[in-house]
Amino acid sequence: MIATRSGKVSHKRRMVFALAILLTAMGCHAMPSTSTQDTHDMSNTSISSDTLSARQQAIIPIAAFAAAGHLDALKKALNDGLDAGLTVSDAREILVQTYAYAGFPRSLNALGQLMKVLEARKQRGIEDAPGRAPSHPIPTGEALLAAGTANQTRLSGGPVKGPLFDFAPAIDQYLKTHLFGDIFERDNVDWKDREIATVAMLSALPGVEPQVQAHMRISMNVGLSKGQLQQLSQVLADRVTPDAGQRARQALEQQLDSQQDAG
Repeated sequence: MIATRSGKVSHKRRMVFALAILLTAMGCHAMPSTSTQDTHDMSNTSISSDTLSARQQAIIPIAAFAAAGHLDALKKALNDGLDAGLTVSDAREILVQTYAYAGFPRSLNALGQLMKVLEARKQRGIEDAPGRAPSHPIPTGEALLAAGTANQTRLSGGPVKGPLFDFAPAIDQYLKTHLFGDIFERDNVDWKDREIATVAMLSALPGVEPQVQAHMRISMNVGLSKGQLQQLSQVLADRVTPDAGQRARQALEQQLDSQQDAG
């Protein structure tokens, strides 16, 4: 058991060990980091509530239906989300992020549906808030790889490495540059909302259960509470499909069990 000087178990190091257990099963490892990034104050990682806001709840069916390719259901979810306070930028950003988990075709189709929804709302006299752009330019080249690697390390609780990435180094670079760099560097949607969207997308797709569990852990790392993730699972069950809700619920239970075992 890992303990602090006072003899109490360090929560952060329990999270790192939970990650190590999961990634070991996948042939990868997250090594505890001792860099200054571990102590960096991330404004979007503090736990604030056990309840998701109406706006956050609206992200869940949008992300899930976009990933699953259910465009008719996505149309309703987008209208509901915009009514619940999502900006145009929020909705667009979630649908762009879909490409990382469900592929470009579904992301493009979902973005096309958003354009139709916005035009129809405009015809009805509804002017949706445009939202904001990222606050800084996204790095390129080696700077993008460095930024993505730093983001991945902070989200995961330590550097992620293992035989899989030695066998296929290209996928390691794509993860660091495209996912954790190009996407997670865009701060017009914060990391909590990005993880809500990610868990919803993955839960809507059968066969990616290990990734759902991994992102349950990352969701906790960025400040989403057990109660909020339980609510996320219930929203999936109620508004998307029972199967999607069950996949999320099981992944959360497995993650909580792995934390207990590591402690």
